[in-house]
Amino acid sequence: MSEPPRARWDALFTNVRLATMTDGYGELVDAAIAVAGGRIAWLGPRGQVPGEARTVHDCGGAWMTPGLIDCHTHIVYAGNRSDEFEARLNGAGYEEIARRGGGIMSTVRATRAASRDELVRASLPRVASLLAEGVTTIEIKSGYGLTLESERAMLQAARRIGELLPVRVVTTFLGAHALPPEFAGRADDYIGHLCEHMLPELAGQGLVDAVDAFCERIGFSHDQTQRLFETARKLGLPVKLHAEQLSDQQGAQLVARYGGLSADHLEHLSPEGVRAMADAGTVAVLLPGAFYFLRETVVPPVDALRAAGVPIALATDCNPGTSPMTSLLLAMNMACTLWRLTPQEALAGCTVHAARALGMQNEAGTLEVGKRADFALWKIARPADLAYGIGFNPCQAVVNAGVLRPAQVPVPAGAC
Repeated sequence: MSEPPRARWDALFTNVRLATMTDGYGELVDAAIAVAGGRIAWLGPRGQVPGEARTVHDCGGAWMTPGLIDCHTHIVYAGNRSDEFEARLNGAGYEEIARRGGGIMSTVRATRAASRDELVRASLPRVASLLAEGVTTIEIKSGYGLTLESERAMLQAARRIGELLPVRVVTTFLGAHALPPEFAGRADDYIGHLCEHMLPELAGQGLVDAVDAFCERIGFSHDQTQRLFETARKLGLPVKLHAEQLSDQQGAQLVARYGGLSADHLEHLSPEGVRAMADAGTVAVLLPGAFYFLRETVVPPVDALRAAGVPIALATDCNPGTSPMTSLLLAMNMACTLWRLTPQEALAGCTVHAARALGMQNEAGTLEVGKRADFALWKIARPADLAYGIGFNPCQAVVNAGVLRPAQVPVPAGAC
């Protein structure tokens, strides 16, 4: 007696409407998508599935998009700064709060005092909130430790989160986030310490996927940032940059010159910076949460970026001081209402362009054969609903590398 034929696919998701994000929304109604080995093996009309699957999921006519990607976060940290939020609304100025020991150094002190496991426990609920909204990939930056030991703990915590929760974590070294008190008045010496000791050691331990810096008048200079980028280049690490958030320091031109993955914030981006990014293929990562929370008034040059063909990504910028936001759907709505992105641009900003901002365009961001099978299933009438709703999460389920899971992910206890 002959054996039955082996199933061609591991899983088949059928009766689904696809937003492939390959050309606009890339809509394909009454479709199916097959998975083998954790990757997309086939997609097309439901009536033309060319094979059997071991497991078949009837999606009930739901919309499916690529898994969302939050490509800029500072989500690993300790402490809380709601007291500063309240103080500002009661009239306290930034300098007054800083004199009281507030600002970024408040988070640095709390983060330095926390162990790796304490950082993991504090961060897991924040990450779980993103996963409930269909996020399957997240970038996590260091930068609240500013010593070798505490930066290592942050990056290790980020890696551990990727082991405990169904999410792919990409790490970024942001040692050049602020000047630590140990190096007060010696910014050049601190950059030298990053280049000669901290970054090489952390990269050698496999904890760093990319390198970032805060190039700003209250951060690090153009020349200091360039020194860090030179070190990253020698180590074979891609770069990105907090650029032109508060002033034009020509950071966009600098990161573009190094073939940078992205320039982020960009409220004060110049026409020259736009051209440099377009020529280099550097992604513009816009961060509406910080714009909203800080009550900024200078709008990123969205029209100029569009006209130049610069890819526009969106992210939460989740951090305790300027964007305590754990909703990528809200970031999409903010980008549309505050900056007049279209809903299609907003969704592309959290999928195809966010993948490019992490150097993952061949792995994620669109529904195409060969890419990782990371999907989100939505109970919506049309893809524009994802940017339309405020405070409403229509995510029904999520697929990570072909494995279906509920949208809500339990936070593991005692497993750090």
